[in-house]
Amino acid sequence: MVDLGFVGPSRPANDYRFFEVIDGDTPKIEMSIRMVSIDTPESEFGGGPVTAQATLDRTRERLRDGTYDALPAELREHLVARLTPDAARRHLSAGKLAAEAHRSMVNTRLRRPDGSQRKLAVIATGELVEQNGRLLAYTAPWFAGTASDPLPPRDHPDRRTFNLDLVALGWAATFVIYPSIPRPSDLNLLLSEADDAWRERRGAWAEFGADLLLGYEYRACVKLGVADLEDPAAAIAGAYQRVCVDLRTLTEVGLFGYHRVPPAHRLWIWATDLERARTDLPLVS
Repeated sequence: MVDLGFVGPSRPANDYRFFEVIDGDTPKIEMSIRMVSIDTPESEFGGGPVTAQATLDRTRERLRDGTYDALPAELREHLVARLTPDAARRHLSAGKLAAEAHRSMVNTRLRRPDGSQRKLAVIATGELVEQNGRLLAYTAPWFAGTASDPLPPRDHPDRRTFNLDLVALGWAATFVIYPSIPRPSDLNLLLSEADDAWRERRGAWAEFGADLLLGYEYRACVKLGVADLEDPAAAIAGAYQRVCVDLRTLTEVGLFGYHRVPPAHRLWIWATDLERARTDLPLVS
């Protein structure tokens, strides 16, 4: 498991930009990283605010007119309450501010006292590459461990991952997905920071309200609002592919019950991985 305290667009797998061969066994490439255990609001998914809002409006209407009655009424009510007339604008604006916060954090924390730049530490997880070909990892400043760039003590704030701090600042929600589950001490730290950010209304919660669509909620609603809807059941299957588990009790709440669990305490398992997860974790059905 990864120690959380230590430390653009998706591309298909194997479509990384090659730069040069540095050594016989060292190619230099550019690749996208999907920061694990967190989820920030989207900044472009679904189009601009006007286009995205039209999509969300269709979803809201379908949730109310019977198109998606296959979804539990409780979930439909949860989503309708969040699909406000400005839901897309607020979500996309939050996504842009989350990117700015991330960029500012990286620029600040990778700068050494002498003005030179540290490298970025990339700590890969157990499940290395996701379906879009992005490396799944935690990121943090890389300290050289030299006299000019000493490694801070383990509990020093500079050792924290950017994943953790985006959650602590309120610009990301937790998004822990099996099997990339942090070890217990790191998971507890992540959940504690998430709870504090939510309770104190930091970042996105302060700027855009507690009813802001979370990243995975927004993406699901965009899929449900597709203009050329042919099969509601297929749209639902495409939008909801992960089972949610309550981390407090390890109780499965299913594909459509996540809203009953506080955001910070949701563990996600791909439906295709559920049987394997049941052998690895003491899940309660």
